[in-house]
Amino acid sequence: MKRRDFHLLAGGSLALGLAAPSVVRAQARRSLAFVVNVSADFWTIARRGIERANREHPDFEMEMIIPSQASAAEQRRILDELLARRVAGVAISAINPASQTDVLNRVAEQSVLFTTDSDAPASNRLVYIGTDNVAAGRSAGEQMKKAMPEGGRAMLFVGTMDADNARERVQGIREALRGSNIEIADIRTDESDFARARRNAEDALARERNLGMMVGLWAYNTPQIYQAVREAGRQGQVKIVGFDEDALTLRGVADGTIHSTVVQQPYEFGYQSMKGLVRVINGDRGWIPQNKQVIVETKVIDRTNVGEFQSYMRNLLRGS
Repeated sequence: MKRRDFHLLAGGSLALGLAAPSVVRAQARRSLAFVVNVSADFWTIARRGIERANREHPDFEMEMIIPSQASAAEQRRILDELLARRVAGVAISAINPASQTDVLNRVAEQSVLFTTDSDAPASNRLVYIGTDNVAAGRSAGEQMKKAMPEGGRAMLFVGTMDADNARERVQGIREALRGSNIEIADIRTDESDFARARRNAEDALARERNLGMMVGLWAYNTPQIYQAVREAGRQGQVKIVGFDEDALTLRGVADGTIHSTVVQQPYEFGYQSMKGLVRVINGDRGWIPQNKQVIVETKVIDRTNVGEFQSYMRNLLRGS
């Protein structure tokens, strides 16, 4: 399979790669911000997409902002600072959209607001660019059934259930498992604390001797599960299904400890968000779908394709 086979196309009619030349070259560079939810390697991939967009639009200054702590309060502080700087556009992965509607709407009043990765549909954001997380959850649920066809007890691990993407993935998993013999025994949250995520995995293995499966819903959860299972010597006994393309996750798929992982396309989150912001600022909103969602497809990585995908990721992160 050629490298481009992994570069999936977004749904809808978005064609951001062909944006018209900027009409503001003579003006000072305007700022665009991509605000993430947690410090994780997942966002390094998105940064490469932002860098590509910035090369194509050097008349804008594009930056990724990583919160010092994964909290709605910290994102509010960041957004307040961006408004004070009169940033022209913001794309954000909202940590707790229910509590952030007011501040997101203030951003939407003063600049162009997109959401990415985790939506905030009650806000006045113009568009969401990212994964259909219910569908991604269904995909993970199907992988869970393949990994543990005889059924059993499973636990899910995630940063917080306040985020839309977490709730929607769980919804999709439950839909896929309906009628199966797999029981979701618990959902453990860690507030995006990597050490706590590791402890959650270790505690589950210690307390649940009949645990048959562990599922990591956010990018950093699966590597913590992988290491905990290996240290406990439970490879093969406890099946693992994950999300995203952390290097440790891919290693676990390659060595057989992890059954599979549902990968997103954070590169496209960064690239398409920045390109879309430029288009809106330059007066073009015609590409925005009626439902205000641009869906970026996911892909299942297992032992049959992990080697090629690892090669693709190495090239992507090198910028080649």
